[in-house]
Amino acid sequence: MPNDVAGLIGWALAGSVPVVVLGAVLLRAFRNRSLGLSMVILVLIPTLATLCGFVAVSGLMFTDALARMAVVLAVVTAVTVPAAIVLGRAQARQLVWEKQMLDQERAAEASRRELVAWVSHDLRTPLAGIRAMGEALADGVVDRPGDIERYGVQVVRETTRLSGMVDDLFEMSKINAGALRLHVEPLDLRELIDEVVAANAPAAARAGVELHARQPDSALTVTGSDQALTRVLTNVVANAIAHTPPGGRIEISAGTARGSARVHIDDSGPGISETDLPRIFEAGYRGSAARSPAAEGSGSGMGLAIAAGLLSVHHGDITACNREQGARFEIRLPLLSGAADPVSASRTARDRGLSTSTP
Repeated sequence: MPNDVAGLIGWALAGSVPVVVLGAVLLRAFRNRSLGLSMVILVLIPTLATLCGFVAVSGLMFTDALARMAVVLAVVTAVTVPAAIVLGRAQARQLVWEKQMLDQERAAEASRRELVAWVSHDLRTPLAGIRAMGEALADGVVDRPGDIERYGVQVVRETTRLSGMVDDLFEMSKINAGALRLHVEPLDLRELIDEVVAANAPAAARAGVELHARQPDSALTVTGSDQALTRVLTNVVANAIAHTPPGGRIEISAGTARGSARVHIDDSGPGISETDLPRIFEAGYRGSAARSPAAEGSGSGMGLAIAAGLLSVHHGDITACNREQGARFEIRLPLLSGAADPVSASRTARDRGLSTSTP
């Protein structure tokens, strides 16, 4: 055992440095694999380095002092290693959560940029038309009473469309900000479906589409806002009408399954591209031509996003999938406890529908 200070330092370094180097190598090897294991290695490195340095200084002789040191280090290790494991796991969960939040923030930012670009385009189109018609009227290019009336009707139509887009943007912003305030009460979904079918019957007739609803005898009672849930159903049905060709059929079927009310809206349109399915409920997203609006100015383009947002406020959700012919949208809402007898959405006991079609 060396007695001079220089000798003690040399032997201490000889015993501890290899442990530190090995620990550094292990940390590098496991840095991207397990944060908990990295924390354990980080705790063990100084403990083992101290023990190995003490052994080297003692001349590899198991003395009483070395034994006491080993006991102390064992106790320290027994306390610090479990703590390191717990802290490592907690830190790993925190990092995973932070990464998820960052990914969501990036996705939200990308969605916002896409929405801004979309809104800029869709606002410019009617504004350009209104400006052109206004300039034509102001310059006297249009002077016949019939043309003036036609231009006036078109200006009203375009301004109404712009007003609807602004209203949709405002509602979407309230949903995203969690600032939407709804008056909720027990509702029978069958009554809402009847109202939506009746309200959309003229649009379906103009499009040459048959609109039909099949519902169960027993009530489908949910807790929600009459206005908001009517908006949800209206948006989805209007989307189906816009994407169903003349002579096609839209069927709404309602029922229950696993404690929730289910509403299916099936259309006979071209279906939804598989690449578009995961994003069709994003505000401003425009996918392939298969589900693009039937005509320019047919809507704000945020109907499905608003429907999904309103349903989330009601603790419900909406999904979409393709059928053999056309697409299916499924709306799910929690049933009011004990409000209805079980009945499958595909098995309905009565017909409350309204069929509309044109020759």
